[in-house]
Amino acid sequence: MDDGEPTILLTNDDGIETTGFRALYDALTDVGEVIAVAPDSDQSAVGRALSNSVTVTDHELGYAVTGTPADCVVAGVESLVPDVDLVVSGCNDGANLGAYVLGRSGTVSAAVEAAFFDVPAIAVSMYVPVREDVSSEAVRSEYDAYGEATRAAAYLADHALGAGVFESADYLNVNAPMASGEYGPLDDGEHAPLSITEPSRVYQMDAVRDGAEIQLYDRIWERMADGDLPHENGTDRQAVVDGKVSVSPLTAPHTSEHHEALDALAETYPV
Repeated sequence: MDDGEPTILLTNDDGIETTGFRALYDALTDVGEVIAVAPDSDQSAVGRALSNSVTVTDHELGYAVTGTPADCVVAGVESLVPDVDLVVSGCNDGANLGAYVLGRSGTVSAAVEAAFFDVPAIAVSMYVPVREDVSSEAVRSEYDAYGEATRAAAYLADHALGAGVFESADYLNVNAPMASGEYGPLDDGEHAPLSITEPSRVYQMDAVRDGAEIQLYDRIWERMADGDLPHENGTDRQAVVDGKVSVSPLTAPHTSEHHEALDALAETYPV
């Protein structure tokens, strides 16, 4: 880290040309040197999918990569930005909330990939309610809508390293409400507070068959938009529904616990 300013590798899963990515890039330039290493096209919901090889093209913000968010982190940390201090992924135009979403999300997966390199990371997403009066397409192109997400990300990028946050957390999963404006829940000039959370464990995937086709639904988004959540104080979902910025400190490697029942099975395994 040079003169206290971190070198930040910025990636995402929606693609390097998206509004949320540019908004986050601009916000982070006040914190340190920002180098983009991001997909050249939409790579949403690819998880930690990895390619055998990728093509890299120079871009005004850094580099555009024909690959996944995980590809971008590996290529960035190992080749393009070898002295990186922090990986930031986002800003995703849609929330990444709940324990079961973490492995699906390309945005979060970039942060997880960074953790395996022992590089601190922050995944950043903006919650867009699933409502008839909110056009997701309109929100995606509204630069100012990302204001709360980018404000929180810049604050954490500026302070979390020095505060020792990453001595116990591998990465932070940040979800923010839309900023004030036509689509945002906040009044003009109002900022959302930070809330330290844990991922919700509520799972409401549904599958509806119609002949040869099966439609998959995640019912929790409709409940969130209606304010009809289970009582989940302290969770990421509850925080964003309450108009707060959710920050979940997480670890990347899967944990392993000692199980006496498995020990017993190992002892009776026929050999």
